[in-house]
Amino acid sequence: MITSVTSLRRFLLPLLTLALFLLPTHLHAAEGEMPEQMTILQTILHGGPLIIMIWIAILATSIIMVTFIIQLFLLLRVDKLAPQPLLASIRSTLDAGNYQEAWEICRANKAYVANVLAGALERIGRGKDAVEGALIEIGQREASILKTQNSYLSVIGVIAPMIGLLGTVIGMMGAFAVLGQSGVSDPRKLALSIGEVLMATASGLFIAIPAFIFYYYFRNRAAIVISTADGKLNQLVEDIPFEELGGVRIGESFSVGASAPNLGAAQSRKVSMALTTNCPVCNGEITPGQNPCPHCGATLDWA
Repeated sequence: MITSVTSLRRFLLPLLTLALFLLPTHLHAAEGEMPEQMTILQTILHGGPLIIMIWIAILATSIIMVTFIIQLFLLLRVDKLAPQPLLASIRSTLDAGNYQEAWEICRANKAYVANVLAGALERIGRGKDAVEGALIEIGQREASILKTQNSYLSVIGVIAPMIGLLGTVIGMMGAFAVLGQSGVSDPRKLALSIGEVLMATASGLFIAIPAFIFYYYFRNRAAIVISTADGKLNQLVEDIPFEELGGVRIGESFSVGASAPNLGAAQSRKVSMALTTNCPVCNGEITPGQNPCPHCGATLDWA
């Protein structure tokens, strides 16, 4: 994602700079001093160093806004927060009773559901209430991380008009300086200074308006996709036999506990296809060649 943002900025910066050269204005200068028609870039350069710095800030703000909008469009999707292949893999592993393997699958992925479920599985030995509490707690933390990126659009919506207002104040100072030096004898110079003021103000609003529109759009979109992903998480854990898993430790300190069934992650069990159709670990009925055991999740070594 960082690489894509860098590439986007490298693409937008020369594009917007080119636009400044090509877009004409209709501000007319005094005869013999300024060209009949000036580009936006020429108008900005005429404003002096402070106006140039203001416009650099406006340009940078617009690039950042576009970058965040594209990022959020790509990020706030159900198939991004809860990819269907990942859900199917976790579902099959949990149905087989391989909770440690499910945790490892979650840790290997960075999706929203994987981050939340990994933390919940680490509390599986404490019972259903602990797991549901973990889903809520970790889910809120992960959701806040997603929503933080959207809050930057609100910040841009507030800052952009302030940058434009600063340009307005500086431009008005120049306009009154021209008025004080030449009075109304040279109205074209005064019109040019006022034009710089209006351009800075309009540019700040031009950035702020879409920034606020997309802020509220993505805020509602985030609530919808996060709620959908949470629903899929609840479906994953609703069939876990918590009463049979007391004392189980899932995660870095993996342990099946004293009273929990063997989860099949520690060793293989030799089973003969010709002599048995029961799991040697839990004695549950199994089909010859089936692996792992659908009842306890033990890894079986069929001979």
